[in-house]
Amino acid sequence: MLQHQRTIHHDIQLTGRGLFTGEPVSVRLRPGDPDTGIWFVRTDQTPPARIEARVENVTKRARRTAIKNGSVAIETVEHFLGALSGLGIDNALIEIDANELPGVDGSSMPFVDFINEAGLQQQDAFRDPCVIREPVRVVQGDAELVALPLLDGDAELLHIAYDLDYGVDNPIGAQSYRVSVTPERFIKDIAPARTFVLKAEAEQLHAAGLGTHLSYQDILVFGDDGPIDNPLRFTNECVRHKILDLIGDLSLLGRPIVGRVLARKSGHALNHQLVRAILAQCDAAKPSASEGSQPIIDIHQIHRILPHRYPFLMVDRVIEIQGLTKAVGVKNVTANEPFFQGHYPGDPIMPGVLIVEALAQVGGILLSQALEHKGKVAVLLGLDKVKFRRPVRPGDQLMLEVEALRVRPTSGHIKGCAMVDGEIAAEAEIKFMLADSGKRYN
Repeated sequence: MLQHQRTIHHDIQLTGRGLFTGEPVSVRLRPGDPDTGIWFVRTDQTPPARIEARVENVTKRARRTAIKNGSVAIETVEHFLGALSGLGIDNALIEIDANELPGVDGSSMPFVDFINEAGLQQQDAFRDPCVIREPVRVVQGDAELVALPLLDGDAELLHIAYDLDYGVDNPIGAQSYRVSVTPERFIKDIAPARTFVLKAEAEQLHAAGLGTHLSYQDILVFGDDGPIDNPLRFTNECVRHKILDLIGDLSLLGRPIVGRVLARKSGHALNHQLVRAILAQCDAAKPSASEGSQPIIDIHQIHRILPHRYPFLMVDRVIEIQGLTKAVGVKNVTANEPFFQGHYPGDPIMPGVLIVEALAQVGGILLSQALEHKGKVAVLLGLDKVKFRRPVRPGDQLMLEVEALRVRPTSGHIKGCAMVDGEIAAEAEIKFMLADSGKRYN
């Protein structure tokens, strides 16, 4: 059943202190346009730094989820994202003037009240959910996450079952909970559940300079006999909070998930692994360009945009462009490519630098869509976060997806991902100088 996308009705502002850092922070939530997703903006940076709430932007942290653009990060986003996802918000802009969201009471309930005060607004565009078609499993030690298709009779929602087990000699013990994630169930059963730590863990965090502003009344701290000076909201509040964290982390897919997720002892790092695995499955389920996608920009138009020619033109066509935000190009890798004659000729592999060049060329096409960039050429200035995941061989089709991170009159910054059959082959962030096309470069 088709569902409309949603955003908030009007701007609203919230202040507080970061959960781990204790730093004062102000957050302004703004409506988002259809099909734009959830974006954070660090307004204390010059110029303001934009970071999309997607798993590609996750940076490694202990006990929390953080997203990053270059050197600029936003910490502890999971409770806010959980509230947005739990209420069914698809598009929003979150302006923040520090590096961590308010901790409030360690749950999502203050964020739920905050969002509801802004009001919810239905949009004309429809949701594009990621429907789990085949089992997806990720494991880390004795922790496990499995995403499964719906059972007959299940509502077309996200259904979560979580088993938490701290052992028989632990005050938290074993807890289980199941929930079908609707706004009503989220508000009643999940959003109020607060973050928790063992007393020994709290002491370790304090010793590291984290959470030193918190008292036992501000966060659930479990001693030998249970919570210290802080009554539980639910007898199984800990497992419910784990589900809250999982909902927030799953929202980093960038699309609603329809299916069942079974969790056992999982934390943020494993949650992120599951999101990446689900994303690969959903991307693989999309029709490829060879299955009938018509080019938005064909090779003749590409010749008018890019200065490159054979054998260094690495884009055959562009099949999708979303304004100045996203573009998807296609490169069919054939056995006739000249580089295969000398690059591992006994076992032909496409040079990784040429895969990155293909991403850069699609990025140049995307940046050329701005009116002020017409007649300009994107000259590569720098590369960051370059990773090669799998070899590309003759007969493969490269799907080249790029997203704009920053676009200015004289420069651009994009991130790109090259995929083959739904698997990531290479990824990189690329910076360009945008210069007059008549200028010559050595």
